[in-house]
Amino acid sequence: MPDVNPPAAVIFGCTGTTLTDSEKRFFADIDPMGFILFGRNIETPDQVRHLVGALRQTVGRAAPVLIDQEGGRVQRLKPPFWPARPAMARFGAMAASDLPLARRAARLNARLIAAALADLGIDVDCAPVLDLPVAGADGIIGDRALGTEPILAADLGRAVIDGLLDGGVLPVVKHIPGHGRATLDSHLALPRVDADRATLEGSDFVAFRCLRDAGWAMTAHVVYSAYDACRPATLSPVVISEVIRGFIGCDSVLLTDDLSMRALAGGFDERAALSLRAGCDLVLHCNGAMAEMQAVAAGVRPLDDKSCERLAAAEARKRQVPPTDTQAQLDLWLEQNA
Repeated sequence: MPDVNPPAAVIFGCTGTTLTDSEKRFFADIDPMGFILFGRNIETPDQVRHLVGALRQTVGRAAPVLIDQEGGRVQRLKPPFWPARPAMARFGAMAASDLPLARRAARLNARLIAAALADLGIDVDCAPVLDLPVAGADGIIGDRALGTEPILAADLGRAVIDGLLDGGVLPVVKHIPGHGRATLDSHLALPRVDADRATLEGSDFVAFRCLRDAGWAMTAHVVYSAYDACRPATLSPVVISEVIRGFIGCDSVLLTDDLSMRALAGGFDERAALSLRAGCDLVLHCNGAMAEMQAVAAGVRPLDDKSCERLAAAEARKRQVPPTDTQAQLDLWLEQNA
């Protein structure tokens, strides 16, 4: 990435299936690092390809384009143009009887997802979810998780990461350092986790520590009172330095979860500025609301040198490996392990 005029440290969404003139002008002026797509942006393969190209044209470079294509409840590409993908919990359940098969199936599933994304020009998938759901937690994670045991989640998470990288798509592990214990949905309110350090370091943080080389990671809008009694991880220099960069050892590109979620308070310029000041590399704003995006833009800065290094290191991990199995084989494995 060039040292002169680096892009702004932000990922933005857009409102529809084509760009408005105001979006084109705004993106050209702000030069965001990249973009993210949601269901509202998706109709047909050709339409998505055109939108991806139009987004990149506004900034004049091959900016990363992100999507949440986990499977199960969270998949933006859906039938009839794209096959439904299983929730990640299916692979965790399969592992109970045949871990090697579950590992192979998770990697193949991710490889097939990567093929669909690459065909559209999308090159970053916000998956896998490494959060560990616990009894009594809010259901926002649920079957999106690979399991409830950290080493198994890390094992299958590695398979998902490898499958995406095999198809030239970068993974984003989420929600670091762990959303599974939260009793509130951070889309709606600010969760607070009061578990002690020993508990968190022995369970919630383990899978992230095992996969600290993933390339990209997305923060949790969750307060971990054992480290910072007031600020969620996204806004906490303590959690980012001591836990994410420290104990976990993650030197990946650190992306915030969506700044428009209700877990966060204050103006959007403040949310963006505090996230970057805390140690995030990039902020994420998803809903495409122009007034909010303008406020976020007022709070961000250009990418710094360290963030550029992290982005380049992640990009270098992409591979192009043909899938060795087929969709039919994956369907058979899932049917036999229903």
